Amino acid sequence: MKPDAGKKIYFLSDFHLGAPDHNSSLRREKYIVRFLSSIQQDAESIFIVGDLFDFWYEYKNVVPKGYVRILGKLAELTDNGIAVHFFTGNHDMWMSGYFEKELNIPVYHAPKAFQFGEKKFYIGHGDGLGPGDHGYKFIKKIFRNRICRALFGALHPFTGIGLANYFSRKSRAATGSNDEHFLGADKEWLIIYCKEVLKLQNYDYFIFGHRHLPIDFDLNGKSRYINLGDWIRYNSYAVFDGTRTELKYYTD
Repeated sequence: MKPDAGKKIYFLSDFHLGAPDHNSSLRREKYIVRFLSSIQQDAESIFIVGDLFDFWYEYKNVVPKGYVRILGKLAELTDNGIAVHFFTGNHDMWMSGYFEKELNIPVYHAPKAFQFGEKKFYIGHGDGLGPGDHGYKFIKKIFRNRICRALFGALHPFTGIGLANYFSRKSRAATGSNDEHFLGADKEWLIIYCKEVLKLQNYDYFIFGHRHLPIDFDLNGKSRYINLGDWIRYNSYAVFDGTRTELKYYTD
């Protein structure tokens, strides 16, 4: 597909709604809703590339309370014909139909290729890709195991969500300041991953989140790696106008 004349495709990620507390999360949620309203007139489609929530688990008949503003805005967008796509992140990977049924939003659990006009995109959250981080990759397999998910779902939501919020906070504390600095092309695991993918298939743009640092990196003169940053410190996003993709920052 290709954006119609005057229309654009937007990419954003890592809202982490729910963290670190209700009041700051609510302020951030309202800010993101204002951004979505500001692009509503020229957006053909919007890609949310993971970690919309700091924690999300869909029980059979229960979803986490709150987030009514962002969920209502997403419903409004899709009801008005703007396509919204969602990639699960490492904090909200436990989705199983709610977004598809209630919001008409397709949910992807792995990176996926898209072609917009003549440009090829490879899009995903970015967690568990590239070299290293074997501990997380092992835990991710456990978290996505059907039996383990069913066992977690057997817990009362008060207990399950409480445990999940605790480990989400631990995860952020363990990351610390590592997200704040560019590590260099030889140490940025997503850059290494992109270069490995390019050996097999060419893409014009690799769009990832997870890193929490806005990055626009030239991979080989023809392909670019763009990390979307986050909406905690940067309020950053990317936009494709049919010809080029730019990394931008939102202010009211």
